[in-house]
Amino acid sequence: MRFEIPDNVSYIIKTLNHAGYEAYAVGGCVRDMILGRIPQDWDITTSALPEAVKRLFRRTVDTGIKHGTVTVLTRGRQYEVTTFRVDGNYKDGRHPENVTFTRCLSEDLLRRDFTVNAMAYHPDEGIVDLHGGMDDIRNRIIRAVGDPDARFDEDALRIMRAVRFAAQLDFDIEPETLAAISRHAPRLDMISCERIQAELTKLLISPHPEKILILYDCGITARILPVFDAMMKLEQHNPFHSYSVGIHTVKMLENIEADPILRWTALLHDSGKTLTHTRDEGGCDHFYGHGQASAQLADEVLHRLRFDNNTIAKVTTLIRYHDYRFSMTKKNLRKVISMVSPELFPLLMDVMRADNLAKSPLAVSKLIPALDDLQKLYEEILEEGDCLTLKDLAVNGGDLISAGMKPGPKMGSVLKDMFETVLEDPGKNEKELLMQLFKDRIADSP
Repeated sequence: MRFEIPDNVSYIIKTLNHAGYEAYAVGGCVRDMILGRIPQDWDITTSALPEAVKRLFRRTVDTGIKHGTVTVLTRGRQYEVTTFRVDGNYKDGRHPENVTFTRCLSEDLLRRDFTVNAMAYHPDEGIVDLHGGMDDIRNRIIRAVGDPDARFDEDALRIMRAVRFAAQLDFDIEPETLAAISRHAPRLDMISCERIQAELTKLLISPHPEKILILYDCGITARILPVFDAMMKLEQHNPFHSYSVGIHTVKMLENIEADPILRWTALLHDSGKTLTHTRDEGGCDHFYGHGQASAQLADEVLHRLRFDNNTIAKVTTLIRYHDYRFSMTKKNLRKVISMVSPELFPLLMDVMRADNLAKSPLAVSKLIPALDDLQKLYEEILEEGDCLTLKDLAVNGGDLISAGMKPGPKMGSVLKDMFETVLEDPGKNEKELLMQLFKDRIADSP
């Protein structure tokens, strides 16, 4: 089996070969070529020691030279070139304490995580597959290289990577590997929150976010996302719902765009139902105020996972308003847009639609047409150019100062009230009219 590889990769391999060293493309890029995908990253493994690699290429960076990795820069691109190696003990559950360089490709491939990632490729030799990676790709299987317990003992993050690859590739996890994942779930306590976050996000934005249920079944979410377990256990006896909170959440993940903000919003949008659950005399479940409660829980989860403040603000805002009830008029809709922000409101519409599509047939029949009507109102507001933020207001602080008003809290209060007036009636967003309407308050400024 032969593939076209980028000129830069071919150049690096040939340069190493001409100097008397072995060199291969390795890992995920080989897997992706076999699957007919365009690799995003190209890693190269070689028998050359790091010092030799540095001598052969003009521009290099010592990115991980202790572990044999040198980054080669050529024609504006970066490629990691790593010496064949055997890893030492993994005492921290993530990184080997030391490595031993080897001249043997087979020893290097043996240290890798999964068979589908343990293949090498050379333009002349073709694919080097010593662990059945080709068969596992054909059978759509994620399987650990060698002993799965040993692989997860070495690096606990491989537990998350196995499920993430299953989600990205729509593969199943081989039974022995899956059993080892369950046994080693407690070792994820050794992994940093940032690494957990990165793997969870990759899983969520994959084509198959429903594979998060593997994490649940293996006891992993109980350690890294216990709120999800609580949602899985909470049934919803309500005519608008057909699933538990957890399964409804999974269905919503499948119905929404593969965007990190939207997928994390979907994952946590109903987390507060575990705190707001009540049941009436007729046996119907209710979750009053769950939007606010979910936003608070999401804030805690996202902070713990070390998300940036911008992501946290967007996700928690979308969650807070995902079930916001209001009378469907343009006036009320303008107020909601201003509260959520014009930037986020289109995303909120996506969240609301995906949420309702994941409910019962009754909910879909009643709520989706209502959302269609809301979308039309929103489009009309945009076409009419209504004022939706303070910066769109026809009056600003400079205008009030020119009229004799001193800067201070009262100025902010006047601008806020002007904005509220314009939200009620966009036709009043004219400088002269607003100044006239508020002339007494402006004149009374101390």
